[in-house]
Amino acid sequence: MTVLLGVWAHPDDEAYCSSGLMGQVRDEGGRVVVVTATRGERGTADPDAWPPAQLGALREEELRRSLGAVGVTEHRWLGLEDGDLDEIDADSGAARLMPILDEVRPTVVVTFGPDGMTGHPDHKAVSAWATRAWQLSGQWAALWYATLTPEFHRAWGRLNDEVGLWMDGSAPPVTEASHLAAEVRLLGPELDRKHRALRAHASQTRPLEQLVGPDRYRAWWSIESFVAAKPGLSTESSA
Repeated sequence: MTVLLGVWAHPDDEAYCSSGLMGQVRDEGGRVVVVTATRGERGTADPDAWPPAQLGALREEELRRSLGAVGVTEHRWLGLEDGDLDEIDADSGAARLMPILDEVRPTVVVTFGPDGMTGHPDHKAVSAWATRAWQLSGQWAALWYATLTPEFHRAWGRLNDEVGLWMDGSAPPVTEASHLAAEVRLLGPELDRKHRALRAHASQTRPLEQLVGPDRYRAWWSIESFVAAKPGLSTESSA
């Protein structure tokens, strides 16, 4: 039985990067556990309208609904401050994850690559923690990093730039399809399910979907790609 452990920085990270994968594991009778480091309480352009405590509570409920859309009922919060994760080094972050790895005993761990996908410092920090925890665990599980393919960049590069998907100075990931550990291509009901999971994070996803249109938005995130981490990776530059 597959036991999938997702390790992410904010609510909605798991939906964009892995809700299709999570749904498929659950469909096959596997177990899925998601770890989220923060409640994303600073994830707004209008902090006066959405103070951290209020937004954090909303995003907690959004995450519960999103996970429910893909049949996931097991979740762990790390309870850390949004935007401050890069102040925690890889060993300290790993120490927070090790008890969860010991309890869950995953067969696959999925998280951001060292690039943090969008280049967000919180994403990069979580990647470093998960990588270090995986190394300390003896690497009994596979560790998969969410990535993107040249196909994705060709199809969506202009839109990615238009919406400012990449943080300044960041280099988005790119992995040739032949080097992927797994790829999930979503169509029909499975894509509908991922769309519901994304829409559940309405405070974050509704403005973007309204900007690009629902059909384009669905197609944009209909493929999930993962590359296997290699033993011996350094975590020093990612925390």
